[in-house]
Amino acid sequence: MTTLTKPRIQSIDLLKGLVMVIMALDHVRDYFHYSAFFFDATDPEQTTWPIFITRFITHFCAPAFSFLAGTSAFMIGKRKSPAELSSFLFKRGLWLVFVEIIIINFAWKFDLNFTHIGLQTIWSLGISMIVLAGLIHFPKKMILVFSLLIIFGHNLLDNIHFDGSYLWAILHERQKFEFTEGHTVIFAYSLLPWIGVMSLGYCFGSLYDSSFDAQKRKQLLNGLGIASIALFFILIAFNTYGDPLQWTNYGDVSKTLMSILNISKYPPSLLYLLVTLGGTLLFLANAEKLKGNFVNFFCVFGRVPFFYYILHLYLIHLMAVIAAEFTGFGWKIMVSMPTFITRVEALKGYGFNLITVYVVWIIVILLLYPLCKKFDNYKQSHKEKWWLSYL
Repeated sequence: MTTLTKPRIQSIDLLKGLVMVIMALDHVRDYFHYSAFFFDATDPEQTTWPIFITRFITHFCAPAFSFLAGTSAFMIGKRKSPAELSSFLFKRGLWLVFVEIIIINFAWKFDLNFTHIGLQTIWSLGISMIVLAGLIHFPKKMILVFSLLIIFGHNLLDNIHFDGSYLWAILHERQKFEFTEGHTVIFAYSLLPWIGVMSLGYCFGSLYDSSFDAQKRKQLLNGLGIASIALFFILIAFNTYGDPLQWTNYGDVSKTLMSILNISKYPPSLLYLLVTLGGTLLFLANAEKLKGNFVNFFCVFGRVPFFYYILHLYLIHLMAVIAAEFTGFGWKIMVSMPTFITRVEALKGYGFNLITVYVVWIIVILLLYPLCKKFDNYKQSHKEKWWLSYL
């Protein structure tokens, strides 16, 4: 049975690695697929099933990683006092916010002027950790209730709008602001639901205590995973609550099914979280005994996710710059651009088919593996270096 300390819980590393690798597919699509510049990949009226599925499977990445970040925080807390854990989470959260604003935004745009700042995945993880730094001092049952109230109740706020409110954009509504002349910021990952996901993951950390029976953990995770997905379909059937975008009957089975599965990520709706976290729990329940080279391969990425995340963005964007240059569009078209939407006219005719996207994705993963493997070995052999815990 796995324990909290040594060895590491391989099923968690495996899931982290899988979501990191799958996440790269979506980012490769952002830069290389012709459709990324013209329409939403999940729009039933414009997309195709291969494009839709390519986008849909990446929905599982952010919820799974945010949830597991909370679980990891609980495990770290087994080796630290509450005060030490709180301090660590607070400092790491601040570090992640800095990384999002400076390092990640530059990776997306290659813009030294930081004309357009997007606050996305790493930002939400950072702020969620800062909040969790305070939450850990409350009883675990209270944290669980807090988490469930946010996840199940935040869609009640969907019809409340405060145009021009930075606070509301940060908490619940994706908005874009011009904070100085010629400089904009977009709060892409509204925080309220993501805070609930991480704190929920923290509560689940107790299932991985060395005293917790492995078979009981499997049964509990399977039961909760199945219940989450069942509730997803129940709410879908009623089509009244759980997502601001209700599904449409197109009179066509294919389009209607796409509409049903076209769940909102910005912010993540209850339906979005039910199906993605349900899948996360089912995977965790049934992956503990998986072994072999396949598992070891993905676990490498799962043990160094932050290092991998930064590298993969820079590599993908650099490859896109080269692709634009060699396809006649010029490398500058991939530099200092505010959003993909604004590139439509300039990039008309640019892009590749989905097969090429998958080939580029595989190349990216294979190029990054040896670097991640080397860094993983370094982390494993230098656990005394405190700064490695921030990477």
